[in-house]
This record gives sequence, structure tokens and C-alpha cells, in this order.
Amino acid sequence: MTDFKNLRKITTHVLQEMKLKGEKITMLTAYDFSMAKIIDKAGIDIILVGDSASNVMAGFDTTLPITLDHMIYHASSVVRGKVRALVVVDLPFGTYQGDSKEALQSAIRIMKESGASAVKMEGGREIIDSVKRILTAGIPVMGHLGLTPQSIYKFGTYTVRATESTEAQRLREDALLLEEAGCFAIVLEKIPAVLAGEVSKSLKIPTIGIGAGRHTDGQVLVLHDMLGINQEFSPRFLRRYHNLFAEITGAVTNYIHDVKNEDFPNDREQY
Repeated sequence: MTDFKNLRKITTHVLQEMKLKGEKITMLTAYDFSMAKIIDKAGIDIILVGDSASNVMAGFDTTLPITLDHMIYHASSVVRGKVRALVVVDLPFGTYQGDSKEALQSAIRIMKESGASAVKMEGGREIIDSVKRILTAGIPVMGHLGLTPQSIYKFGTYTVRATESTEAQRLREDALLLEEAGCFAIVLEKIPAVLAGEVSKSLKIPTIGIGAGRHTDGQVLVLHDMLGINQEFSPRFLRRYHNLFAEITGAVTNYIHDVKNEDFPNDREQY
């Protein structure tokens, strides 16, 4: 268990210092108070309130259906559960693409109504106006390049991105554009490890990888995937650190058995 007395609260400035020192950054998703409290106490650096809540919490096939109101609800729950970690919230699909005024309004709502520390946005040059507008309001922005799940219908697949030279060069340029605009970090998702390392070295700001190899400045996974709650998702980059699906199933099965056989509650468990 982490000793909070010996740890600073994580800020964007602290993340920059970590990159300079070569200290790896850890990030996991969370969508509720209880899980946020657990992973914050364990010492996670960044909690991402991801639009992946659309998949793991609501059961949708993509991240597109989740709304701004949903994201604020999840983010508020997470913020109440954390002490140390930096909380970053995904701007959901349709709240920032193509309209920088709406992007700013969306980001302001997240910050004011949830108490989060930053927002995350998918894309490069095509959203740069929205990024700049949000940053002018003093709201920290984390970028996201490579595989961008909100664009699934554009690409039609979740396969590795930027394997061809033209797309790889565009990603390099977009990463620099996001840094120059003022983003404090960039997520690199499902791109070749060599490219991710190259981009990470070229930037002054930290990179957080998912399916992007070991040479990024940090790593992120979806909590429900790495704990083995979600059994259907098994990409190469996912390491399962537990099998909670089996453990929870076993506990529930035992509970059902004990109730059916009148073993629960016993004499000590009643008043």
C-alpha cells in the first residue's frame, strides 16, 4: 500500500519532471469511486476516466454512444475517490470535433462539474483549433494519436496504425503540433514500437503508450482488462494481472450455494 505522506500529488508539472528523470508514468482507467480509491491508494500516477466506459460500464460495442453527461457522472465519482493521482477525462465523440466553441464549452463543463484536472482528445491537425481554444482557457489537454477509437467507422478496423511511411510521418508531425499547441502529454495507441520510441524521444512532453511498446514515457491499460474482469478482449499488448472474472464467479457461486442450502446466514451472522 502506498504511503501518501512520502508522495507528492501528481500534476502536469510533476509528469514533466518524471520524463526528464526517466521515471516511467503509470496510468489506468477508472469509472467509479470504489475502483478509483483502490488504484489511487496503490500509487497510480494518472487515472483516466476513459470513454471506454461506453464499453465496459454500459455494454456498447464502441465508445461513440457515451455522452458528456455520462462522462461527467463517471469523472465526478472518480474524483471523489482519489487523493494523489491526476484525473484526466476523455472528451466524448461529438463534443469537440469541428467546433472549437463547443469543444471549449464541453471541457469547461467537465472541469467545473467533475473537479477533474485535465481532458483528453483524439486526433492531430484536424482538431488543433479545438485544442488551442481549450488551452487558452487554462485547461490542460492530453493528446491521443495512433489508433483513435472514436474514428472506428472512418478506419473500419482496430488494427495497428501508422505502419506505412505516409501515416507514420503524419503521426510524427501531429505529435509535434500537439506539443507546440501546449498539450502536456500524448497517448500513443497501437502503433509500431520503433515509431513510438522515436516520437517519444522527439518530444519534450511525456508519451503514454498502449500497444506501443516499452519506449514510451509511460503505459496505460483499461482496468477491467488488466484485472481479467473482461474476458472477451485479448489483444497482444494486454497483460492480465489477475483473473477477477473467475474469482467473482466463484464467490457468487458459493453465495448462491450457501443461501440455497440455508447455510447463510448462520447463527453468528444474525441478530
